[in-house]
Amino acid sequence: MKVKSILISQPQPVNSASPYFELARKKKVSISFRPFIHLENLSASQVRQQKVGFTDHSAVILTSRNAVNHYFRVAEEMRFEVPSTMKYFCLSEAIALYLQKYITYRKRKIYYGSHDFSDLIDLINRHKNEKFLLPSSDLLKETIPNELDKNDINYKRAILFKTVCSDLSDLENVFYDLLVFFSPSGIKSLKKNFPNFIQNNTRIAAFGKTTIKAAKEVGLKVNIEAPTKTAPSMSMALEQYLNKVNKKK
Repeated sequence: MKVKSILISQPQPVNSASPYFELARKKKVSISFRPFIHLENLSASQVRQQKVGFTDHSAVILTSRNAVNHYFRVAEEMRFEVPSTMKYFCLSEAIALYLQKYITYRKRKIYYGSHDFSDLIDLINRHKNEKFLLPSSDLLKETIPNELDKNDINYKRAILFKTVCSDLSDLENVFYDLLVFFSPSGIKSLKKNFPNFIQNNTRIAAFGKTTIKAAKEVGLKVNIEAPTKTAPSMSMALEQYLNKVNKKK
């Protein structure tokens, strides 16, 4: 069956050069965007209940831009002035550069890996005398605390925000040929909003091993899996699938 409509379970890109817009034009399909999850702040008082003291740490581990935003938000709410001596260990260069939103980049001690936490743990191991703070959401890849524990890193995790299922009730009678997911939380939101969801002819695309696993665990058939060697991005995986199912006979 041909695919005519696609729902991406993320906010609509602000960049007009997004590959999804090009895909819609090129393949003449309708692509809509709707976040299935959203983030909610935890207040400074809620963070204090975790017995986390920002002043007790000399370094911070940042695994996402959201972690950066919420670290500085809570610091401000706590009236904690982040010292210039603070060391920042970022999962990627992009996250490190994002710090410029809050600090004078060239005057700080900033270290970064290449998207893989195993790279970052090597850098962290060289600074074992530091006391690390790990700002995160309520959902965190198990590999991160596991690696920190395995390497005997002196750290404290601080949950600063949480991932919440969005209200999708207005989509109850709206149907798409293909649904695209990027996290297990998106799958959870689908099942929470539509507990009686029956896949039928709806195709499912899932990005990442944990998302694929989550989809299959709730009985969904995953038609498109990404990333792959030939499709490192979801947009490329979608294009390859559309090339197959939408070709003229």
